Amino acid sequence: MRKLLMVKYAPEIFLKGLNKNKFEKKLRDNIKSVLNGVQYKFVTDQGRWFIESPDLDETIERVRKVFGISELCVVTQVENDLDKINEEALRQVEESGAATFKVFGNRANKSFYLNSMEVNRTVGGYVLKNLEGKISVDIHKPECKLHIDIRDYTYVYSKTIKAVAGMPYGTNGKTLLMLSGGIDSPVAGYMMARRGVELSCVYYHSHPYTSERAKDKVKELARILKGYTGKITLYIVPFTDIQMDIMSKCREDELTIIMRRFMMSIACKVAKKYDIHSVATGESIGQVASQTMEGLVVSNDASDRPVFRPLISMDKGDIMDIARSIGTYDTSILPYEDCCTIFVPKHPKTKPVLEQIKKSQELLDTERLEDEAIDAMEIVEI
Repeated sequence: MRKLLMVKYAPEIFLKGLNKNKFEKKLRDNIKSVLNGVQYKFVTDQGRWFIESPDLDETIERVRKVFGISELCVVTQVENDLDKINEEALRQVEESGAATFKVFGNRANKSFYLNSMEVNRTVGGYVLKNLEGKISVDIHKPECKLHIDIRDYTYVYSKTIKAVAGMPYGTNGKTLLMLSGGIDSPVAGYMMARRGVELSCVYYHSHPYTSERAKDKVKELARILKGYTGKITLYIVPFTDIQMDIMSKCREDELTIIMRRFMMSIACKVAKKYDIHSVATGESIGQVASQTMEGLVVSNDASDRPVFRPLISMDKGDIMDIARSIGTYDTSILPYEDCCTIFVPKHPKTKPVLEQIKKSQELLDTERLEDEAIDAMEIVEI
C-alpha cells in the first residue's frame, strides 16, 4: 500500500489521434520541468500516470499549474485483492465523515474477476455493512465519491484537485504579449499560454514619467505567469521619446491611438527579430477609448502578423475573477502607473479613421523612433 498522485490530463489530448504521443511527451516533459528540485518518481499503469513523492503537498502545488492537466487525485495503491480494496474503501469513506456516498468502479484490468458494476455493488455493500446506520447511498448527489480504479494495481481515492487544464505549454507556437501593469494583459497571457502557446512579453517604459516601481511591478507579473509557463523573456522598450514626439507634433485627441500603433509596430518588429509568430494583447472591445472597433482596426493596420485578443468579448468582472484565481490581481492593482495611463488626453478619439491617423503619423519619423527604441531595449530573463 502506498500513496501516489494520479495525474489526469485534459480530455482534449485524447482527440489528437496520431499526434497524441507528441502532446503526451511534451506534457510529461513540462511536469518534469516544474518538479526540478523535488524528489519524485514517475509511475505508469495501463495508461494512467502517477507521481510518487515524499512531499506530495509541494508536488501538488507545482503540478496543478501545468497546462494540459485537468485533475489531480491523491490515491492509495493496493493489490488487486478484494479484501484489501474493501478495507481501503471503508477507511476512506469513514474518514470523509460523509453521510452519503457512491462507488465509481472502473475495471481497466479485464482479468479481475468482478466487472465495474459488480465492484460498485460489492464494495458499496461492504461499506454499508460496516457503517450501518451511519451512512447511506446517494447515486445523484453523494457527499463522498469513492473511486475504485482497477489496473495492474487498484487505486482507491475520494478526493480530487482541480488543475488548470488547457493544452501542454509549448505545443501551439509562440506569441509576444503586450504586458502592461494592469489587470487585463496578464490574464490574456495566461489564457494564451493555457492553449499551449509559448509566451514572451514586451513592456513599454516611459522613464522618468513611469517609475522603477512600475517596471518592477511588470516584472513581478511576469514572474507570476512564469509559475505556469516555466520561463518567460521580458523585453522592456523605452517609450518616452516616442510619446513626447507624438505629443509635440500630433493632435491631442489622436495621442492614444497613434501611441497604440507604435506599440503594435514595435511588438511586431521584436517578434520578427526573435522568431515569434504572433502578438497578443489584453484588449476588450469597448472597454476604453482605444478599444472601440474603429480603434482596433487602426491599431491592427500597424501589425504584420496575427494579433490575438483572448479577452475581446469578456466583461471586466469576469477578467478580474480570472486575475484573482491565477494570482495576478493583487499585483496588478498596485498604484504604479504605466505609460498607457500617464499621457491620456481629456477627450480621446473613439472612432478614428485610418487614413486620417496615418496622415497625422507622417509628421513623425516613425521608422527612426521605433528602431532607436528597439536598439535601447532591455532584455530580462524571468
